[in-house]
Amino acid sequence: MANEPKDNSGQPSRGLHELYAEDPIKADELVWDRKTDEGSRRGFLKRGGLLAMATAIGASIPFSKNMPAGLIPAAFAQSNEPFAIPGKEGLVILNDRPLNAETPPHLLDDEITPAKHMFVRNNGLIPDASVLDPASWTLEIAGESCEKPTTFTLAELKSRFKHHSYQLTVECGGNGRSEFAPAASGNQWTTGAVASPKFTGARLRDVLEACGIKKDAVYIGYYGADLHPSGDASKAAISRGVPMSKALEDETLIAWAMNDEDMPVLNGHPLRLVCGGWPASTSGKWLKKIVVRDKIHDGNKMAAPSYSMPKYPVAPGTQVPDEDMEIIGSMPVRSLITFPKTGITHQLGEPLPVRGHAWAGDLEVSDFYVSIDFGTTWQKAELRAPANRLAWQHWHSELTFPEKGYYEVWARAVDSEGQAQPMVVPGWNPKGYLNNACHRIAVQVV
Repeated sequence: MANEPKDNSGQPSRGLHELYAEDPIKADELVWDRKTDEGSRRGFLKRGGLLAMATAIGASIPFSKNMPAGLIPAAFAQSNEPFAIPGKEGLVILNDRPLNAETPPHLLDDEITPAKHMFVRNNGLIPDASVLDPASWTLEIAGESCEKPTTFTLAELKSRFKHHSYQLTVECGGNGRSEFAPAASGNQWTTGAVASPKFTGARLRDVLEACGIKKDAVYIGYYGADLHPSGDASKAAISRGVPMSKALEDETLIAWAMNDEDMPVLNGHPLRLVCGGWPASTSGKWLKKIVVRDKIHDGNKMAAPSYSMPKYPVAPGTQVPDEDMEIIGSMPVRSLITFPKTGITHQLGEPLPVRGHAWAGDLEVSDFYVSIDFGTTWQKAELRAPANRLAWQHWHSELTFPEKGYYEVWARAVDSEGQAQPMVVPGWNPKGYLNNACHRIAVQVV
């Protein structure tokens, strides 16, 4: 490659993340001379490698023998990407056409996510501001399993139906995709494609029941005003949906407000669907039409491999037939450390407060743990109940460190059915969905 960076000898050079994305075990050996123990899957650092890693980090690593193989130290995972999105502060832009941007974890520390820190995920182009007029906005309810197809103005929705407010967690199905190897195509989300704001609107159930739901209804689908990236007006940028059981839940909303203000343009103004706990792609933005279907909705991005997982475990890099894929439903248990920010320096002998959020799709989080020795031992953290069903939950703890050096704080949630976050990246899949591995931050104790 003509523009590939060169080292001092003129040979092509590659970055740490690029090496690990290609082959993490080989990168371990190449960068740190770290060998993998096949029995424990821990990475054994020879003296030279340990010195190299400690030198690069700037401190000794007391629990180095516990560090898993194929893992980039969190100290090197920070990003200094600039941002420039009106109405959003501190977001890291992954793509500008369509616009996609994620939120660094330390900016998700608020209990209720403010609009300025809510991630932006698009499959198409954002509608022109001139068409996003609440005064003329309409929502059509139709489909073969709708008894009385009806079109509502936004004002009619607000006046005719009871208002409901819920804090709801929405997360991109590809959140964490950047950690899969071999890499999956698509935006390389790290941990910040998640948010939990308060939404206000009408229950989807109330609106659908007003229009009549036929007995053969099995699914709903949505259509928005966003444009297909090709510019072809006959194509939907994305049109996904959910089974009727999810559509008729109390918390599934047709929402016009977020955090008691008008919905931000980048998050679906003036009207959007919100299906908390499921992939955010089911929460259609700039909502113009909902169809009640007598079959699984067949809109754009409903067919495999989009938002689908293999029905069985596969080896990394496997070509999985579409018929062996199934649509993603409830998201898996996951968590974030939102305080402190990764890379901090901490004084030995002083307790370190840590905190963050945890969520589990349609379920609740029942227990929470933190570790400072790469997951060998775990300390139970205090966990609060959610504000309402499908809101994320807050946890906090205090940590002490035995000696000076480099540490990683790992966080692990357990859901109400006993499923715990995996310590490292879970089952590889072709599109890089549902990575719910433990979040970790770097701490230098001095």
